[in-house]
Amino acid sequence: MVCGGYVCTKNALCALNILYILVSLLLVGVAGWGKWFDLVSSIRVVAGVIGVGVFLFLVAFVGLCGALKHHQVLLFFYMMVLFIVFVGQFSVSCACLALNKDQQKLLLEVGWNKSEATQRDVERTLGCCGFSFVPINGSCAARCFDINPETCVTCSTTILQYAGEVLRFVGGIGLFFSFTEILGVWLAHRFRNIKDPRSNPGAFL
Repeated sequence: MVCGGYVCTKNALCALNILYILVSLLLVGVAGWGKWFDLVSSIRVVAGVIGVGVFLFLVAFVGLCGALKHHQVLLFFYMMVLFIVFVGQFSVSCACLALNKDQQKLLLEVGWNKSEATQRDVERTLGCCGFSFVPINGSCAARCFDINPETCVTCSTTILQYAGEVLRFVGGIGLFFSFTEILGVWLAHRFRNIKDPRSNPGAFL
């Protein structure tokens, strides 16, 4: 049977969803590992990553079941959800690649002000203090602050050195997975309209 037939399309769709399941388990595992070893103390960040992993696992599981059983309803639901995810992820990926320095700094400052736990994680990991200025009379988790606060640099200075590269990396990964998602939509749509050669030739399952 040539590729593009029932078996080939089914196997491609199953392989794609197995890949998604592995990625989802990786996300959950990395989030749990980071929390267990106290690399990330922010519950919101950990919960967000785990939530994304669980959502991806459920979507992939639905797609895998739909592919294995050639189930029309599951495949349609999978196709619709994956298309919505594609639109959102493609938009965010393009935005990451298009942000200039000023927009990056504004976005980082908004995220910085939302969580004190994240601030402490960043200060401890990067060895910086504060976002726009070093809080001489305040507190900081960086080692330099305990030695001599005047030697500390602001976190905005440190983060912006790598923000462009990180955003380009995240945007590139996002674009890659967004195209795998549109591939999944196309495979699901095609598979729904292919007859199962083992069934009645004149009927669709």
